[in-house]
Order: sequence, then C-alpha cells, then structure tokens
Amino acid sequence: MSMSKQKVVEVTYDDLPLVCPRPGDEIWNSHPKVMLPIQETGKSKCPYCGTDYVLKDWDPKRKLH
Repeated sequence: MSMSKQKVVEVTYDDLPLVCPRPGDEIWNSHPKVMLPIQETGKSKCPYCGTDYVLKDWDPKRKLH
C-alpha cells in the first residue's frame, strides 16, 4: 500500500485569480509564483509542486471578465 502525499486544495471563485503557492501557504517561497487556469475545467495542477486545486463551486457556464 502506498501513501500519497499529494495535496488537494479546494478553492472558490472568491479565491481567483488562482496562484500557487497561495498567500499564507507554508511553502509560499518554495517555487516561483504561477497563475493556474482553473475556471475552464474546475481543476488545475501546479507544474512546480504538483498541488491539485479544485474549484468547489465551479460552474461551466460562469463567465469571468
């Protein structure tokens, strides 16, 4: 049995635009800040640390300006 240390973070539209690492994260300075396009699919993965983000109130019909 393998134990995954994969981090999953739930966010809402109020948290957008989504960046990783997020302000207040313990790893805030562990890699360059990267913008994550989460609003198209409701999910995104950080290419640096592998953190998975889920937009818990995702609505595919919602438009962002």
